[in-house]
Amino acid sequence: MIKTIQHFGVGLLCAFLLPAGATGQGMPVYDNTNFISLTKSLVESTKQTAELLKTVEFLREQKENIEKVSGALRELNAARELTRNHQMLFRTVQGDLREILSSPYIHPEEVERITSSFEDIMSMAIDDLELIGHILSSDFLKMSDAERTEILLAKQRQSQEMVTEITRKTQRYRDIIAFRRMQELINTRETGY
Repeated sequence: MIKTIQHFGVGLLCAFLLPAGATGQGMPVYDNTNFISLTKSLVESTKQTAELLKTVEFLREQKENIEKVSGALRELNAARELTRNHQMLFRTVQGDLREILSSPYIHPEEVERITSSFEDIMSMAIDDLELIGHILSSDFLKMSDAERTEILLAKQRQSQEMVTEITRKTQRYRDIIAFRRMQELINTRETGY
C-alpha cells in the first residue's frame, strides 16, 4: 500500500512539473459507458466476422463441390460421345465394309488393302476403348478429375477424327465403285449409230 501511495505521489509530481502544453487539457476523463459500448461493438463485430468466415468457407466448399460435379458431367459427356463415335465406327465397318467388299467392282487384290486400312482404324478404336475403361474404372493411375477429363476429351476428339476418316474412306470406295460401274456401262453400251 505504501508503494502505491509513493507511485501516486511521483505521478502527481510529474504532472505538476510537466510543461504547460502537455497539461493544458487537464486530466483525461474516461466515460465507462462509451468504453462498454465500444467493447460490445467490438465483440459483435468479432462475432459477425466469425460468421462471415464460416460463410466464406461454406461457399468455398460449395464451389469445390460444383467443380467436382461439373468435372464428372464433362467426363460423362465425353464418355458418352466416345461410345457414340465408336458405335458409329463399328456399324460403318460392319455394314459398309461388307457392302464395299462384296461389290463386283472391287478387284481381288484390293480386298486385302481395303480390309487392312479399316482394321487399323478399328484396332486403334478398340485400344482406345480399353484405355478409357481403365481410366474410368481403375484408381491405379492415380489421376485427378481434371487430368482424367483432359484425356477423355482428347480421346473424344481422336474418335471423332476416326469417324471422319472411316466416313471419308467409305465414300472414296463407294465413289470408286460408282466410277467403275459407270465405266462398265460405258464400255458395254450398244452402239447403234
